[in-house]
Amino acid sequence: MGKFNLSHRVVLAPLTRSRSYNNVPQPHTILYYSQRASNGALLISEATGVSETAQGYPNTPGIWTKEQVEAWKPIVDAVHAKGATFFCQLWHVGRMFDSAGKTPVSSTDKILTPKIGDDGTVISQFIQPRRLRREEIPDIVNHFRLAARNAIEAGS
Repeated sequence: MGKFNLSHRVVLAPLTRSRSYNNVPQPHTILYYSQRASNGALLISEATGVSETAQGYPNTPGIWTKEQVEAWKPIVDAVHAKGATFFCQLWHVGRMFDSAGKTPVSSTDKILTPKIGDDGTVISQFIQPRRLRREEIPDIVNHFRLAARNAIEAGS
């Protein structure tokens, strides 16, 4: 990560907003983060998927495509313009993967319990994951490597 200095202890923790349609940060995100930036502060982005198969919730941002990287640039620039530091939180949700017909991978083949809303209705139904194979691990590690490189390219 390198050296960075914060002049105070104000940190914006990651807050998943689900407002990045098609996994691309939207222009309104510039305002959201810049309003929370101040000189010397640290802002940590909402959880940002490292690949298409890393996404677990609809409309969460990613950083695996050129379009996504380009969308992050003005956001990071706006935060830096206020004198704040910006970190991109990289994630892969494992068996929480919003599958769209693909089988999620995990350390286990156990299915998650359905997510139930306050009114008792099922919000999310999960499908049976499969255990990640040892030979697949380097691919996921590479997704994180590429996402980290993309985050740096975006200015994070």
